[in-house]
Amino acid sequence: MKILITGASGNVGQFVTQELIKLNEEVVVGGTNVLKLKELFGQKVNSKLFDFQNPDTFDDVLEGVDRVYLMRPPHLGNPKDLFPFLERLKNYPIKHIVFLSLMGIENNRIPPHYKIEKKIETLSIPYTHIRPGFFMQNISGIHSVEIREKNEIFVPAGNSKTSFIDAMDIGYAISRILHEPVNHQNKAYTLTGLESLTYYDIAEILSDVTNREITYRKPSLLRYRNTYIHGRKLNKTYVNVTVALYLMTRMGTAKTITNDYKLITGQFLQLLENFVSKINIYLHVRRYKNGTYKFLESIFRISKLTQRHSIF
Repeated sequence: MKILITGASGNVGQFVTQELIKLNEEVVVGGTNVLKLKELFGQKVNSKLFDFQNPDTFDDVLEGVDRVYLMRPPHLGNPKDLFPFLERLKNYPIKHIVFLSLMGIENNRIPPHYKIEKKIETLSIPYTHIRPGFFMQNISGIHSVEIREKNEIFVPAGNSKTSFIDAMDIGYAISRILHEPVNHQNKAYTLTGLESLTYYDIAEILSDVTNREITYRKPSLLRYRNTYIHGRKLNKTYVNVTVALYLMTRMGTAKTITNDYKLITGQFLQLLENFVSKINIYLHVRRYKNGTYKFLESIFRISKLTQRHSIF
């Protein structure tokens, strides 16, 4: 039987797919941009058209599928947009659903993930909710613009701490659950890194690695929202969800450190093993002749507070 991966081109979905391929699972990846999926995975998977808002695309991707990885697309802020697909799952021999949720969502009804979790729990299909902390890829992705252009981190997290985790590690854990779901039925796991850091800490780390003075501006929630919607022209629904998340972060919901990754995989965090205090960031800085910087997704590792390494 096959495993359906939604959001396969996303931060976590790519790693889930790659790990399942290594496990010799038959994988179907569904998305609105089939060409992009084929470019990412080639002939190693079956790439099909899929859209949560188009029920006509449901049956084709579910043919022969018995396990599903579910990720809410960022632009779908209404949880009910996913409900028709979830209901359709009851027509197929689905034996497990893994949903990529949010850390602390069990105590936060504002983001759409809360209602999606509750809907999944009504389907009478075994499930696992994965509730990760903030991705380190946020630094090299959505927030890299301000770092690159203004030498600042523009995140409305106040003085709070966050236990960042690498999306690669999340993907690895999810792949293990989908490969052998029997021990993970009807459970929720909170996946975190090994250390909680403030964004002042992150600014210091980035400054050390890039030899530039990176500062944390600590914007208000309102200023962040206005800048990302009106200045950067990002999707309003997406920005509103992030505002809710950072509001909860200010209340201390993102600083928790758990052992759930090891419970799932039997391993320490991938790429960070045998260190006491570590964190992974995907970031590479390339200097051009004109002195500007371009941020690319590559790897540098930060290990122990007194020992920081990079590959560039």
